[in-house]
Amino acid sequence: MSLTETLKRQIEAWNEELKDTPPEQVIEYFHEYFGKRIAFSTSLGAEDQVLTHMVVETGIPARIFTLDTGRLFPETYELIALTNARYKINIEVLFPDYKQVEKMVAEKGINLFYDSVENRKLCCRIRKVEPLKRAFKNLDAWICGLRKDQSVLRFFSKLVEWDEKNGLIKINPLINWNEKQVWEYIRRHDVPYNMLHDKGYPSIGCEPCTRAVEPGEDSRAGRWWWEEGGHRECGLHKK
Repeated sequence: MSLTETLKRQIEAWNEELKDTPPEQVIEYFHEYFGKRIAFSTSLGAEDQVLTHMVVETGIPARIFTLDTGRLFPETYELIALTNARYKINIEVLFPDYKQVEKMVAEKGINLFYDSVENRKLCCRIRKVEPLKRAFKNLDAWICGLRKDQSVLRFFSKLVEWDEKNGLIKINPLINWNEKQVWEYIRRHDVPYNMLHDKGYPSIGCEPCTRAVEPGEDSRAGRWWWEEGGHRECGLHKK
């Protein structure tokens, strides 16, 4: 799908029409609109766990998938199992192409990401971006848990956006929520979450690329912490 002038106006209209709409209703609205051509991509973070709860509670038969890079924390795998059991669902787990991973490791080493930004981006591309592209096949839209206050780079994100990189409409139902609202919802509804959040990990990715943050640090300071300056993203949400 390409961004036509008609689609651009539609996205603007959706943002205006739905700007004060509760996230649950946003999810229902777009699932009804796109049907099987929309899916929810979860990274198992706190925001995504909130969205999973909302999807299940609304009774929407939505497709929910996640990416297993092969380098996740044990706690993340435990959360997948716990979430499936709690909500009686089966989160679809997508893996990177093993041939690409083997070639990358053979040529650049098992922990290549520490050596350069280019290597880190290569690893992210093979382990995350490429599997995500496969997941997007036959889709017109995807739902994710982005919030404006997660980072400076995400501050200008909107409820409904055009994902230029993937040629899809991206829906961010929690875009205007803050961290306090997320955790209030989790506690109120007893939503399962990654236990690493209680150990100083506000943002959780691959184990070798994530550390706990110190008090006062940015919530994403623990991601690719060895890199100097700049906006550190893996490429999944790059516009």
